[in-house]
Amino acid sequence: MTESMFKVAILIVSDTAYKDPSTDKAGAVLTDAFASEGGEQWKVEETVIVRDDVLDIQRETSRWCDGDSYMNLVITTGGTGFTHKDVTPEAISPLLHKQAQGLVHGMLATSLEITPFAVMSRPVAGVRNRSLIITLPGSPKGAKENLLAVLKLLPHACMQAAGKNSRDLHAGGVEKMERDAGLRGAHGDVNYPHHGYDHSHNHNDHKVPKAHTKVEDRPISNDLRKGPTNRYRESPYELKSVDEALELILSNSPLPRSVRRTVDSNLTGYVLAEDVKANEAVPAFRASIVDGYAVIVEEESPSPKGIFPVTSVSHASPGDIGPLERGQIARITTGAPLPLGATSVVMVEDTVLRSRTEDGKEEREVEILTDQIKKNENIREVGSDVKMGETVLKKSEEISATGGELGLLAS
Repeated sequence: MTESMFKVAILIVSDTAYKDPSTDKAGAVLTDAFASEGGEQWKVEETVIVRDDVLDIQRETSRWCDGDSYMNLVITTGGTGFTHKDVTPEAISPLLHKQAQGLVHGMLATSLEITPFAVMSRPVAGVRNRSLIITLPGSPKGAKENLLAVLKLLPHACMQAAGKNSRDLHAGGVEKMERDAGLRGAHGDVNYPHHGYDHSHNHNDHKVPKAHTKVEDRPISNDLRKGPTNRYRESPYELKSVDEALELILSNSPLPRSVRRTVDSNLTGYVLAEDVKANEAVPAFRASIVDGYAVIVEEESPSPKGIFPVTSVSHASPGDIGPLERGQIARITTGAPLPLGATSVVMVEDTVLRSRTEDGKEEREVEILTDQIKKNENIREVGSDVKMGETVLKKSEEISATGGELGLLAS
């Protein structure tokens, strides 16, 4: 991947730009930012404008992230505010397989140096399959500021998301990665991503502070609780590795506590303490997948053809349906249970109405025009969606407001 450019897709989320593409400015600004600030590592393959609509956003994003010809980076701009039509975070979040809160923090921290109104944005970032997805504000200025805040870090993130070996990526340590990303100068100075605006503050060029004395040459301080005059000149605490620190955190953290809760909107944010299994199969009955007529078809025999009396009607809602006898048919709707004895369903397109009841409201006789219907044709079998006892939600899954877990638990 380092030998070729990273592929980028830009999604403009705007009702206004969808109606009149000439009103969009963010797409061109972001494309220019990749070209001028991206170190010749990025190629914008596609820019699409969609409405402020969850399904439209998800459809385009999934198209770019699913399959072999995936985009390395998907950038959205727009729809991250607080108005009723701002739905980009809600559309993107359920698509993410991994969250990238660090990128979100980096963008917000940079924007907060410019304006306190940065807290009014709701960015999300993460990985879907092998693609990195980042949502940016709708304003061209804000979108560019947020992108530049993390742009130099994105090649590393995209290579990891695409499956490159982490050991190879991290060979040489953090300093090498910072140099490769253009974040560390030849003399070891760290150049953190910055918005590039001068607002009259001095960070001494963001140089890393270095002590000019050795630890052994400094007097040992007293109890650090005694104030700044007796303050330790070096941390009295032992340096820990990340693994050691995590082990300490886990060993000193309270264990999660299992509780029982009613399935309602207040369950959002909880984590499942055990697997959730289906109490019944879905569907729980043999169901039709089309509107048409339930019939009886014998194995290895032609399906019935001709004019038949319509004896009953089966709707998707539960109801009492009598058994079907040979020589009869029953009108059936999509999703409705098959009458007892029926083996197949003839699509309504393969039939002709021949007579009505006296009040004209129901079918009396229908002619079936084909004898090519097979046994079990147009049938959804019991448990074809979910089998009884199958795990539908796994232990440790979080119950979100947008991922469908509440609806699944309620059903």
